[in-house]
Amino acid sequence: MEPLEAITKKQKNTGTEKSNLVVALAGNPNAGKTTLFNALTGLRQKTANYSGVTVERKEGNWIVENETIKLIDLPGLYSLDATSLDEKIARDVLMGKLPQTKKPDAIIAVVDATNLERNLYLVTQLLEFGIPVVIALTMIDLAEKQNIEINIKVLSNHLKIPVIPIKASQKKGIEELSIETLKSARSTKVPKTVWLNNGNEIDRSNDIHLSLSGNEQANKKIFSRYKFISDVYQKAVSPFDDTKPNFSEKIDKILTHKFFGLLILVCLLLLVFQTIFSWASLPMDLLDSGFGALGNFVGNQMSDGILKDLIVDGIIAGVGGVLIFLPQILLLFLFISILEDTGYMARAAFLLDKMMSKVGLHGKAFLPLMSSFACAIPGIMATRTIENRRDRLATIMIAPFMSCSARLPVYALMIATFFAGQTVFGFISLGAFLMLAMYSLGVLVAVIAAFILKKTILKAPPPPFVMELPPYRLPNVKTVLINMFERAWLFIKRAGTIILAISIILWALMYFPQTSQQTALNNISEKQKASQQLENSYAGKLGRTIEPVIKPLGFDWKIGVAIIASFAAREVVGSTLAIIYRVGEDATPKSPKFINAIKNAKKSDGTTVWTPLTALSLMVFFVLAMQCMSTLAIVRRETNSWGWVFFMFGYMTILAYVASFITYQGGKLLGFS
Repeated sequence: MEPLEAITKKQKNTGTEKSNLVVALAGNPNAGKTTLFNALTGLRQKTANYSGVTVERKEGNWIVENETIKLIDLPGLYSLDATSLDEKIARDVLMGKLPQTKKPDAIIAVVDATNLERNLYLVTQLLEFGIPVVIALTMIDLAEKQNIEINIKVLSNHLKIPVIPIKASQKKGIEELSIETLKSARSTKVPKTVWLNNGNEIDRSNDIHLSLSGNEQANKKIFSRYKFISDVYQKAVSPFDDTKPNFSEKIDKILTHKFFGLLILVCLLLLVFQTIFSWASLPMDLLDSGFGALGNFVGNQMSDGILKDLIVDGIIAGVGGVLIFLPQILLLFLFISILEDTGYMARAAFLLDKMMSKVGLHGKAFLPLMSSFACAIPGIMATRTIENRRDRLATIMIAPFMSCSARLPVYALMIATFFAGQTVFGFISLGAFLMLAMYSLGVLVAVIAAFILKKTILKAPPPPFVMELPPYRLPNVKTVLINMFERAWLFIKRAGTIILAISIILWALMYFPQTSQQTALNNISEKQKASQQLENSYAGKLGRTIEPVIKPLGFDWKIGVAIIASFAAREVVGSTLAIIYRVGEDATPKSPKFINAIKNAKKSDGTTVWTPLTALSLMVFFVLAMQCMSTLAIVRRETNSWGWVFFMFGYMTILAYVASFITYQGGKLLGFS
């Protein structure tokens, strides 16, 4: 048989045949499943949701021996007892019960060599589905460092299935895994549940539920399973000294310390934000110059008129004003991916568990809340791992307070315009400090809101928090880059679809109706004409309508238009202001022309619209306001209730208004106006 590398090279010339084979990838969290999935599929993968539910469905094309196999990445699982939505979906996939999802022809069970005994529980459950199973034994290098010696042949013989040692980051074992999996997928041999005393098959539909209800026969089966796992482990693994603290345990004495651990966490976050600002500066400047040059070029090639205004002031100004923040978004996801891949995220959850339990939140709420720093939508979807409905609702109701990546352009624009070049304590960037302050404000308000919710309408005692602390490991470069690429593509796709549409609609609202007094305006400057046109447009009338409400926050009607537009997508605040101030081809948020347009904007009475206090008030408003239509749509799907949607929008908007009011009016009283 040809080596897999040779086959892959040949495929580039001959092409591959699409197979109808389906393979499922299953394993415990932190067992290396994502790294293996990326190693097998590369960029030939996509993410969506299973039909009718919000559980993420990740699948990719895996090329083996000139065949393209569909590889389904099941959610990270400790068991298949169906006590959570993740587990139920995984069981339905393995039983072929989901529409448009073929029952897998084989299963790759990803097993962590450093936690073999615990991982084998899921393996024994997977064998009950009558589907051929191949074990991919990961973390081999870590097991060797911990002096854990596993006899692969003995393990395979007792389980009656192939066991392949894998080092996915080095692509070791991938070829053998591919061959064994393809062989198993084509096989008609049904695996046996060899651990049962009576040799009968376990009824996979009610095993755990019968045992919990006291059924004696089911209890015997559960006991048989654990006894079998223990026997296999003792025979396959050589005794080793586990009394000495390993590398991860030594580091955890510092990083999970109740005082120093929290201090390190805060310093780490501050360092991340400082780095985002400094590293992103150069690529943002290049994008700034690029969009400026594009706008100039297009503007010079076209004659004056509605089409030129649409393309230059609407499309280029709108989309360019958002895409300039792509470097900061990429860096944010770079650091999130690294922290997850190294195992530090789980430590952060451990550190904050005590604080969360005091306000009534379940410990499992940490990971959905951390996901919400990237985007509230996957964060809210991740709450499905929380079994108690009230705990889950409480987490959903506060997840949008975590400052998502869509808020980053708002913060960055205000900081670049009013706080650039300033430092705190002489060496910390004021921008990084303010960024950390905004993120911290969101977390603080979320904690307070959770405390109130769990003491009132969602009252329920949180169950104890159980979470595995994975060993520290070097981040996998391919996994980190794929995560960055996926998020970057989603951001670009959003800019090219939703944000483009919003920019065009917003431009039209400000362009129409054309004032009937245009001929009478010939004696005034072009700037005055543009100002009067904007004021008499549909957008101007809408802004004027809400101006009395937002005036106490330091906002005028033009800022009001930006706030309304941002409900569809928070990122468009900068591009909306660029369109409103008619910056045109030089519309990127870092351009001097744009910054000066904001700083020099005047109210009807001649006073300045924008001050540092106004910028701070706007940032506070966006920390707390529910300015995301997509998030509300997901909340509707997750809760199956419009009531919770209206409740979330209402209470978050009121909180944002009050906090912004206190910021602006309090600042004026203190003389910061």
